[in-house]
Amino acid sequence: MFELRDVTAGYDRREPVVRGASLTIAPGEAVGLLGPSGCGKSTLAKVAALLHRPAAGQVVIDGEAVNGWRHAAPRGLRTAVGVVFQQPRLSADPRLRLREVIAEPLRAAGRSRADAADRALETAEAVGLTGELLGRRPHEVSDGQLQRACLARALVLRPRWLVCDEMTAMLDASTTAALVHVVEDYRREHGAGLLAVGHDRVLLDRWCDRTVEWSRIART
Repeated sequence: MFELRDVTAGYDRREPVVRGASLTIAPGEAVGLLGPSGCGKSTLAKVAALLHRPAAGQVVIDGEAVNGWRHAAPRGLRTAVGVVFQQPRLSADPRLRLREVIAEPLRAAGRSRADAADRALETAEAVGLTGELLGRRPHEVSDGQLQRACLARALVLRPRWLVCDEMTAMLDASTTAALVHVVEDYRREHGAGLLAVGHDRVLLDRWCDRTVEWSRIART
């Protein structure tokens, strides 16, 4: 079970962006979180991905309360959650080739260079990236190709939970469909739970088992 319990978070303790948000996701369940731009969805997504410490409340993953954030989180919890953000060009190191972008979590987890390269190639193929593209840097590929690499990076450690924060907002319809298909294939194979954050109700309703409106999980 993935639980957000009464989470309050922001970047100024006097004016939190998120107030008292609570949400539960069951193993293998896909939950859509629907809300307008600027409401705090992305901040909550960062908290769920263990990238931002909340001012109050708890994140509980598979029965274990999270006490550390970013690199201070226990490795078992860090690797349990994969995250894909809206803007791939802000979340990928421009100095790295795509194969290196994908392999980043493996190298951080202490995998050997050879093992990381093999797993990165396998995951790249699963998201539709060819070997030739893997040798390019972010500025040499399209937004859709780079987002495929960012999705592969999120999946390469085979997480039990996925957080997709407006993952398809900058993509065309065909690329959106392809990436959603990749996520669903992964979920079926691994039984992973999903939090899909967005403002497109039609997409979330089609993609997820249930869609929750922001106003129902957080105080204004």
